[in-house]
Amino acid sequence: MKLARSIPHFRPFKFAPFAMLSFFLLPNITGVLFGRTAAPAAIVSTPTEEAIPYDIPSSGSSSIDWLIFRAGEREGVDPRFIHAVIWQESKYEPNGRSHAGAQGLMQLMPATAERFGCRDSNDPEENVNAGTKYLSWLLKRFDGNVALTLAGYNAGEGAVDKYQGIPPYTETQNYVRLITSRYGKAYHPVLAPEAAKLAFHLVSESDQFGISIN
Repeated sequence: MKLARSIPHFRPFKFAPFAMLSFFLLPNITGVLFGRTAAPAAIVSTPTEEAIPYDIPSSGSSSIDWLIFRAGEREGVDPRFIHAVIWQESKYEPNGRSHAGAQGLMQLMPATAERFGCRDSNDPEENVNAGTKYLSWLLKRFDGNVALTLAGYNAGEGAVDKYQGIPPYTETQNYVRLITSRYGKAYHPVLAPEAAKLAFHLVSESDQFGISIN
């Protein structure tokens, strides 16, 4: 008699331990494969280091350059204009003093220094801040006319009013001519500080989106 082929009988309970082990292991394995360690690393952007625009002149001293740049930003005055004035006034000599008694980088007369809050004209920061405030005041007074602003800075705004223009003083006329030539502009727009940053290209394109011109 032929023996019937035996058909294997699977007993589910034999595989129960294996199924339970798989149930606990599978999530852990997939967690390793697809967890944070396997995910692409996030790209972290770092802010660009601030720099003075390349076309602004340099005094040769980084600290003085930043004093001029910051003063211009605060007062809405083009730092290029401030540099042109300082070059003519003192060649960036912090302790410079004229025969008339003008002092410091921007050669402030004692009365002008006091008028614009400078207690120590030999302190570069105080001197540049006060001199820039004076330039800003003159620009507003003369509606952005660079020549009249410079004439007022050199000879006093009263002299400009008296002669209804650049006074007929050789020193003042040469002063205006030299600085206007160095700066390269006859008109300086009178703007609020935030708008001036855009007009004078003192901020990068990426920073301009956060600045309102109102």
